[in-house]
Amino acid sequence: MKGYREMTKEELVSERSALIERYEKCKAMGLSLDMTRGKPSPVQLDLSNDIYDTLKVGFKTAKGQDTRNYGIADGIEEIRAIFAEILGTDKDNIFMGNSSSLNQMFDAIMRAMVFGEVDSPKPWSQVEGRKWLCPAPGYDRHFRVTETMGFELIAVPMTENGPDMDVVEELVKDDKVKGIWCVPCYSNPDGIVYSAEVCDRLAKMETAAPDFRIFWDNAYVVHHLYEDRNTWGKLPDMLSLCASYGHANRVYEFASSSKITFAGGGISCFAANKDNMTYTKKFLNAQTICTNKVNQLAHARFLPDAEAVYAHMMKHAEILRPKFEACQKVLNEELGFDKDLFHWTDPKGGYFVSFYAMPGTATKVVSMCKAAGVALTPAGASFPYGKDPSDSNIRLAPSFPGVEDIEKAVRILSICAKISALDKLLEELA
Repeated sequence: MKGYREMTKEELVSERSALIERYEKCKAMGLSLDMTRGKPSPVQLDLSNDIYDTLKVGFKTAKGQDTRNYGIADGIEEIRAIFAEILGTDKDNIFMGNSSSLNQMFDAIMRAMVFGEVDSPKPWSQVEGRKWLCPAPGYDRHFRVTETMGFELIAVPMTENGPDMDVVEELVKDDKVKGIWCVPCYSNPDGIVYSAEVCDRLAKMETAAPDFRIFWDNAYVVHHLYEDRNTWGKLPDMLSLCASYGHANRVYEFASSSKITFAGGGISCFAANKDNMTYTKKFLNAQTICTNKVNQLAHARFLPDAEAVYAHMMKHAEILRPKFEACQKVLNEELGFDKDLFHWTDPKGGYFVSFYAMPGTATKVVSMCKAAGVALTPAGASFPYGKDPSDSNIRLAPSFPGVEDIEKAVRILSICAKISALDKLLEELA
């Protein structure tokens, strides 16, 4: 089949007519399909149903500490050691929290707003015109945090290796730029793994702000779709890398078990160097006596080391892989004839597929899908302020629905993308 730009006007009109007929049949099916959020499916959640059975043998840690009581503010040693192994750092660099790593990120920025960082000339709330770098497409909830805190959000283009470092290195010459969001492994939504060069340049670049921070959200560090570890993202320990270039305070790293065990009952952590940790604990010790150590103990017993975590994640992969492959199959069947107008990512891990419609049509595609019973994340959601300059990107979340529903939803998406592209091309011809 010819690409749409190669067709005559008559061929475009004929193709559109056939697609409209398919679209109306889809609408008549009365579907109600949801691909808006990257939630684990019930079958995935069932993998961890036995986690609290581990507490039947008691509530004490290996050192005899009673997790039911107060104390151990930074988290029990067993769980800190597991997260340290996963993240490639030392357990003393780990501070445990409750279920939400996003909560930890929000709190970290709030502390800097009120008190500043250990190397801040003044609290961030006193910095007029403060800015934050947002690789885009990226995670909408990240952007909402810094927007809520009054930062100007600066979009940074994403490349196949991570954020465009030429752009980043130029922007950080402004001392009002205080930080950057990073999802280095299977980025949300493109599924990109940062290259060694990008990590190196982030660690060594000179910044005008002495208290510039990288928020290294390693949410998908163990979320692989395939068993071959040679294909897994091998990221450096960013804490050590920044320290090696004399920027030891530069990075906070975050992770959680939210998509490993229970999204509504997991645990989270942040990792930081000694200076940042000591400074942060001053405020955390005033904020809380301890987090949920009983849950930490259950997780440590259920998944006692990194190998157990990886084995557990391969069970997740067996559930997720057919869904991602179904998404790729339908996209290739429907849109593979014209990769100039339509393209999409084929991630090897994470929770999303990033779809790119013909520029100027994504908003219309999402609206048409909604009318046909398919709910998608709003077009532009993966960009600062919800505005995609090219109106092209749509984030797809194949994790929650079943394979059959994914195939239906992606086929409808493809039909809508083709109709929207044809309408734009015919408009251009007119």
